[in-house]
Amino acid sequence: MLGIAAILPASIGRAGTGSVHPGPMSRADAFARAQALTALGRRMFFDPSLSASGKQACSSCHDPHHAFGPASAAPVEMGGPRLDQPGLRAVPSLRYLQAVPAFTEHFYDSEDEGDESVDNGPTGGLTWDGRADRGKDQAEIPLLSPFEMANKDTAAVSAALRKAAYADAFKAVFGDQVFDHPDDAFDAAAEALGTFEQSAADFYPYSSRYDDFLAGKATLSAQELHGRDVFEDPAKGNCASCHLSDPANDGEPPQFTDYGLIAVAVPRNPAISANADPAYFDLGLCGPLRTDFHGRADYCGLFKTPTLRNVALRKSFFHNGYFHTLRDAVAFYASRDSDPGHWYPKNADGTVREYDDLPKAYWPNLNQDPPFGGKPGDKPALTDPEIDAIVAFLQTLTDADQQAEAVPAN
Repeated sequence: MLGIAAILPASIGRAGTGSVHPGPMSRADAFARAQALTALGRRMFFDPSLSASGKQACSSCHDPHHAFGPASAAPVEMGGPRLDQPGLRAVPSLRYLQAVPAFTEHFYDSEDEGDESVDNGPTGGLTWDGRADRGKDQAEIPLLSPFEMANKDTAAVSAALRKAAYADAFKAVFGDQVFDHPDDAFDAAAEALGTFEQSAADFYPYSSRYDDFLAGKATLSAQELHGRDVFEDPAKGNCASCHLSDPANDGEPPQFTDYGLIAVAVPRNPAISANADPAYFDLGLCGPLRTDFHGRADYCGLFKTPTLRNVALRKSFFHNGYFHTLRDAVAFYASRDSDPGHWYPKNADGTVREYDDLPKAYWPNLNQDPPFGGKPGDKPALTDPEIDAIVAFLQTLTDADQQAEAVPAN
């Protein structure tokens, strides 16, 4: 296998001519640089020496055997210099993020059949609150987060890179003096990681049984087909209103997300340490991790709609990892409002503490589209067989290379 420096053409790879910001390049040079960045980013992704603990790599939380999501059922992962600091949110999968648009407060539907005058509101961006627009931006977050890889600053990351086994390869791509400028080295590291995360074979193979079905190469069972029908029925599951299930107009396979941010009021998870403080609330788009919309009451409680590809691999669901089976996650949608006592805790007097992780001032933000809506005692939006069918359909979205890791729905 060729080394990273060997991938680069002479115009880029000669000692001293690499650069963090190389400027205009020919198509061939740009392609070669992307190859080199991908190879370098791959090595970095699996390198625990880039963390303050020396024991946590990107792959520790984003396991390639679990669709680059967490392998554990814990609602959050542990990090920090001694790996004793709990995170605040569930770790998302890094698969199928290649088409996520930059965050915007005003997204207008541009599909041929859509009404382009309709403002769909906050849309796009990476992470649960959309605060990073590109893979490069997202990659910077865990490197410096105190409850993730916990490097003190960019100089600490640069020092770790200087000692890495691939330091010479790093210099071949970014220049011999890159480690003399910690901010440049940090920026370069994020670019390499972000480029690796655009690798199609690793991050968006479109190899699920449903993809084969759409291509006419596989069949679905009667239950799976029924599940797709219920999933797409606007009067039943209505899942496809946010988790788009049809191929795009250009033939691109469905992404199973509209990239929007909505409020669904998942129950508060006492297993998250921060929730021990009754005054603490994770309000998604309006904070605390995202700060530019602090005080925007109309944004409080909104979280990203993730892709449902490979969702059957997960052992915890939603931003706070409250649910631990896919069936419960689906069932919650069906009876959040018609049977809140099943999902939310009760007060001492027996009344239900509904929407207990969202202050009442922000309840107007809650999504009320089907299958949500109604009042306690109403008939659930989905029957048990319909829930089972949706789960069966969702299990067809697991990529071929992940099939051995799939977990039971119940």
